Amino acid sequence: MPVPLPDPTAENHHPPDAAEVTALSRGILGVVAPDGGLTELQRILIGAVVSAMTGFAPDLAADPVSPEAFAQGLARRNLGFRTRIVQMVILYVLVLQPMPLDVVDRVDRFAREAGVDEGMLSVAHEFATGSLGLATLDFERNGYSSTWNEEDEEDEATLHLSSHLTGAWDAVTDDPVLAARWRGLEALPTGTPGRQVADFYRARGFTYPGTAESAPPFLAQHDWVHVLADYGTTVESELEVFGFIARANDDMRAFSLLAMVVSLFETAYLPTGAGLFQSDAGHLSQAGVATRLGDALRRGALCTGSVDFLRIDWFEFADRPIEQVRAHFGVVAKAPVAVDQGSVGPWQRGGISPFQWKAGQALARSRGATYDAFGASC
Repeated sequence: MPVPLPDPTAENHHPPDAAEVTALSRGILGVVAPDGGLTELQRILIGAVVSAMTGFAPDLAADPVSPEAFAQGLARRNLGFRTRIVQMVILYVLVLQPMPLDVVDRVDRFAREAGVDEGMLSVAHEFATGSLGLATLDFERNGYSSTWNEEDEEDEATLHLSSHLTGAWDAVTDDPVLAARWRGLEALPTGTPGRQVADFYRARGFTYPGTAESAPPFLAQHDWVHVLADYGTTVESELEVFGFIARANDDMRAFSLLAMVVSLFETAYLPTGAGLFQSDAGHLSQAGVATRLGDALRRGALCTGSVDFLRIDWFEFADRPIEQVRAHFGVVAKAPVAVDQGSVGPWQRGGISPFQWKAGQALARSRGATYDAFGASC
């Protein structure tokens, strides 16, 4: 029997205090630890996320409790809070290789007892049973991209398309009007998001949506977030960007975006994603990246209201001062600990991959121009 939601007058709306963090720690331990205890990555990731999101370190030496007791401890919390906790528990399980089915079953028990219906649980079950093809389909059915509607004119207007998309991650490689709109960003003043995105593309050899070999227009929306939130374009930075995007959005299906990049760039359970990304394992477990992801989640949570960064008409903001746009969305600075652990912006050393560096040089040569990385280097 699911734990009833509290009467609105009895809801706890306060951030977790030290005592509740200890209680959450006991529940997390009882649900996500495989035989033999937490893996090293789980331990680091839980510590990073809980500390960033609450200001208190989790007690990973506490006595674990059952999934049912964990859910009972959330009795005064509303459905949104419970769902966020379930999602973070799923995150801690998605990094397991192999993924034990009994661990996923415990998460399922916890979610049901908490009254949470989370689509990424079916994905975790399929990973655990080796049904990777079904997992890919479930990302489409139960995740963020399921919100795409090919008949939604507002979505297509936001992307400034001249044609219809049948799926969220479809590429558009022959739309001269769309390409010209993006190319026009090059004429905007320095210090605006639009000009920074144009420089971002030129430095990395990216081609604008609407042209051959370009990223899907929907995925290209996240390039503005790289600039807005000051994240580079290595795989580690992609984990930060999608953590930020997922947590800023109060539509809980956005969590699937974070689940997707973890499944691409840590475990490689997914071979491809978002119409462009290819799997490349082991990046979340690199030194400092879990801390950076935790801070990205914190920054996303602190954005003003609920923001779906993939459905913003960025051209409406393209010519404004970038600090004004950051203030509009409530984008706060990175925590010093994230910077110390290697979080860099797109114009810093480490903010561009060697492949992108070479592609940017090739693009400049093809245009008969001098290459400019605008401060970025490998």
